[in-house]
Amino acid sequence: MSIPAALEKFKKFLTQKGLRVTNQRLAIFDAALAQKEHFTAEQLLDYARAIDDSVSRATVYRTLPIMTESSLLREVDIGSGEKYYTPNQGGSTTQVAHVVCLDCDRIFESSAPVMEWYGSTFSSKLNLTPVSQRLQVSAHCTLFRQTGTCPRHG
Repeated sequence: MSIPAALEKFKKFLTQKGLRVTNQRLAIFDAALAQKEHFTAEQLLDYARAIDDSVSRATVYRTLPIMTESSLLREVDIGSGEKYYTPNQGGSTTQVAHVVCLDCDRIFESSAPVMEWYGSTFSSKLNLTPVSQRLQVSAHCTLFRQTGTCPRHG
């Protein structure tokens, strides 16, 4: 989905929810969709304040669930106690697998459409309906372990 189309979707979603389209929300939208890597709410606050210094922490925390519910962002929970977010490229609902580097804290994603099939097949054998699933691999960076530096860190 293009940025202009995503913006229209965001504005329409806000209006349907009875919420105003504000400069702070637009700065949060711009900052979030500009990211190429996963980010936390606190990182998004910094990114959004670089666009509009009036963006408040509360508005970021209230806007993230709206952007997630509207499928503009995906929430990623890697079990660290902190949630990460990433733009939902193309509004895709395809399952993804995560590989989390324990050395540089980066999250890598790969499309994993077989997960949907596996979850449905296994659940149906138990007469259950899957609600959510995730595949996550935690790994160490071999180069970091060998040299003490990682080109992906930072």
